[in-house]
Amino acid sequence: MKLGVIAAMLLGFALFVWLLFHIGIGEVWGAVTAIGIGGFALLTLAGIAVVCLLGTAWFALIPGSSPRDALTFVIGRQTRDSAGDLLPFSQVGGIVIGARAVILRGIAPALAFASTIVDVTTELMAQIVFVLIGIALAITQLRASEATAPYVDGLILGTLLLVPGIAAFVFLQQRGSGFAERLAGRFLPAALSHTAAFSGAMSKLYDSPGRLAVSSSIHLLSWVASGGVIWLSVRLIGLHIDFFACIAIEALLAALRSATVFIPAAIGVQEAGYAALMPLFGLGPEVGLAVSLLKRARDIVIGVPVLLAWQALEGRRALTVES
Repeated sequence: MKLGVIAAMLLGFALFVWLLFHIGIGEVWGAVTAIGIGGFALLTLAGIAVVCLLGTAWFALIPGSSPRDALTFVIGRQTRDSAGDLLPFSQVGGIVIGARAVILRGIAPALAFASTIVDVTTELMAQIVFVLIGIALAITQLRASEATAPYVDGLILGTLLLVPGIAAFVFLQQRGSGFAERLAGRFLPAALSHTAAFSGAMSKLYDSPGRLAVSSSIHLLSWVASGGVIWLSVRLIGLHIDFFACIAIEALLAALRSATVFIPAAIGVQEAGYAALMPLFGLGPEVGLAVSLLKRARDIVIGVPVLLAWQALEGRRALTVES
């Protein structure tokens, strides 16, 4: 781990601890435990359903794939998210591990890494749309709040500026194989063992606008579903919130997490975001912090077995290579 990553993680953890004591441990714990074991199991299943959508969005990019391969990409996506949420890496580290996970299940390395980059791109496209939808849904509350009103115009402008940035990113991937290979060398070094195959796979993925559109659409649906998980969390706590308010909260949090991508697992950032956004829609910050903690707990319950299984497969592969 680099020193900057360690420092960011420690600062985020300090923010989390401060929020917990500032808002009140008792209030937060009461909201967390209100859902019960059955409610937490339901939340866990809802989280798995969202990951299935995300894995399907990745799978939709693969040309000539068999339906039975869909599970491979769902597992790869869950491994990607679990690594990003539980291991002390930036989100880039989780992306690399997700690509490794699908390779271990038989996907060619060049296709695994190329499709990973393209999947991240289609997800960013969907995220821009989702954030703009969230801003539109929450614009009245954002402008009415003294804390957020000064930043609304900047948030809108920053999101809109991502559009030409993504367009340039896609263009460079399509037209500049050298750029794509340098990108892979920086973030996905294993792809460089087959640079020609990697470039070919990248070109083939971008040759189908239909698959790209389907992948982006499923990603957008996944973002909306993640807002639904917030709605479910609040209802299980015993409170009421509008479904569209939950979409707005999740969209604004997505923008916040993207802006702080260098902080491992968005520790502190996620908690501060939920705690600050819930009061805009009539609920207390303790509810926001409870929702964040429930999400963390769900990530641990799902993520630990997934990462252990990934490590077991990596170990088995290493032993096979050595023998």
